[in-house]
Amino acid sequence: MASTTESRKGPVIAVFCGASTGYSPAHLEAARSLAHALHAHNATLVYGAGTTGIMGEIAKTLVSLSGPQSVHGVIPKPLLGKERPEENGGEDEDTYGLKTVVPDMHERKALMAQEVIQGGPGSGFVALSGGYGTLEELFEMITWNQLGIHGRGIVVFNVEGYYDGLISWVRSSVIGGFITPGNAGIMVEALDAEEVIKHLKEYKLSEDRLQLNWDHK
Repeated sequence: MASTTESRKGPVIAVFCGASTGYSPAHLEAARSLAHALHAHNATLVYGAGTTGIMGEIAKTLVSLSGPQSVHGVIPKPLLGKERPEENGGEDEDTYGLKTVVPDMHERKALMAQEVIQGGPGSGFVALSGGYGTLEELFEMITWNQLGIHGRGIVVFNVEGYYDGLISWVRSSVIGGFITPGNAGIMVEALDAEEVIKHLKEYKLSEDRLQLNWDHK
């Protein structure tokens, strides 16, 4: 099992993104540019541990810049053959960083979230382009923020307007009375990699968040 980020004082950034490349080369370029921004700001990446698509691109780019310790991938055992096949260098930590295998999707998300919560200032969650899984992970972290489970920033890296529809839906939900105007700002849009880092560093919590006690100890 890879080491956790408990002792790291720098930012820890979880990136949710696709195991596919998408049709436009801009999606892979965005992944590479974000990796360069993470390196420049001494940030650690925690991600879904895939070696294919956008996941593989951001991981291998950051490892090439900052070394294997800068990347921690978390993957459920059933997905190993799909998202980390051996023919793509799936077992090469020198290429894709450290790896932890967990039993299921719930533990994957919980571990990724825990590392971000324990990270230093500027830690948070970022969505690059992706499909159902990316949106599910993104929305769970948005909901956790709204419920007061964590207070980390959440940014969507909107590549070539990929998330325009999602941003429009948030606005419509405010108009329709399902999301408060304050909570509409839980998710912040970025148009380039440096803007992603800036939004995480300057992230402001919504005053409409629920103030609930999640400490059951």
